[in-house]
Amino acid sequence: MNAGQTPEPIHMARERDHNHHMLYQMLLIRRFEGKCAELYSSMKIRGFMHLYDGEEAVAVGVMQSLTADDAVVATYREHGHALARGISACSIMAEMYGKREGCSRGRGGSMHLFDDKTRFFGGNAIVGGGLPIAVGLALADKVQKRPRLTCCFFGEGAVAEGEFHESMNLAALWQLPVLFVCENNLYAMGTALALSESVTDITAKAAGYNIEAEAVDGMDLSAVEKAANKAASRVRSGKGPVMLECRTYRFRAHSMFDPELYRAKSEVEAWKGRCPIASFIRLLKEKGMLTDTELHEMEERIAIEIDDAVAFAEAGMWEPVEELTRFVYSDRRTE
Repeated sequence: MNAGQTPEPIHMARERDHNHHMLYQMLLIRRFEGKCAELYSSMKIRGFMHLYDGEEAVAVGVMQSLTADDAVVATYREHGHALARGISACSIMAEMYGKREGCSRGRGGSMHLFDDKTRFFGGNAIVGGGLPIAVGLALADKVQKRPRLTCCFFGEGAVAEGEFHESMNLAALWQLPVLFVCENNLYAMGTALALSESVTDITAKAAGYNIEAEAVDGMDLSAVEKAANKAASRVRSGKGPVMLECRTYRFRAHSMFDPELYRAKSEVEAWKGRCPIASFIRLLKEKGMLTDTELHEMEERIAIEIDDAVAFAEAGMWEPVEELTRFVYSDRRTE
């Protein structure tokens, strides 16, 4: 602040800091995944990898409604969720490399990120596989009277799975503290939603189980944050589960192996025009809450963080051959 300037009100300073925090997280996710795509192409990262470009507002917006005690269950497209939850870029990158310093000791890779310190329970490669896990976590919390919720992310393709219907039914019957978040990006792998579901309004699925649901623009960070806060508050009040449908879009193909022949390039470009990061930057600048200098400094910090993550992964250790069966078979013997 220059001499003679009026000090910024405390509430505005807090709003600015909060918005900068969320923008940093979205940019970190986008730049981190860009580096992952580069490393995958150079065969530093192997196996399957599904990128989150375009959907950053969902993970970042929803995470603002959660506490450190809440649990998070995600899909195989979970790098963004993991970073927004607070798992370090170093730990995630090491996991992508398959190194023992990774958050899953290098045994999970891209689709199976796990971190007990942040209560991040996957990373689940099976479509819909995280839903019953979330119900189990929430049931345990309710039985033991722990005041926390479980947030479960899943794609719209999961609503065609039996696990979705079973999980929604049990969560409603038992009034469990679950925040269901459907990331509706319109394509379950390569199949358009309209070609796989006779009812394309995902919120209508929740109505069948008497669960309150709301649809929100998943490309609008502020809208997602507001809707998530409202939904989480209802769950915490003891009124049972809530479902939030975030209507979003992935800018990249389903996976690094996907030739992406099922959607027009013009459609992708049209959605890129609604990029949640670019939109949020414009909004902050219009409000006078972000300068070009601040944005540049943010990008520089992110570049350093990603470079450090790559260096950490490169210097990591491979799991010793003699430990390959560890965590596979139990050492416990029955009497």
